[in-house]
Amino acid sequence: RILNPVHIRASGMEPEGLKRDFGDVLTFWGGGVDTQEVLPRGKPEEVREHVRRNVEALAPGGGFVFATVHNVQADVLPENFMAMWEALQEFGVY
Repeated sequence: RILNPVHIRASGMEPEGLKRDFGDVLTFWGGGVDTQEVLPRGKPEEVREHVRRNVEALAPGGGFVFATVHNVQADVLPENFMAMWEALQEFGVY
């Protein structure tokens, strides 16, 4: 069973709670990075930390496919996109 999307800004969709309550029966597709606030408006360091936290919350034990919460929009700065990508490369191996 796959939960897609994992919209981490929505009420009741906090990564830690989802993994705790449903991680034994669901695979989470998405929730890797917030595309409404963090990716377009954050600083690269904030994007990196956000990705790290989400991967650490959803990845243990498997059952997590890294994906953005929604489509990456044209206003996302290249340095923020690269911060997301580099954080995924660093923290996304589990």
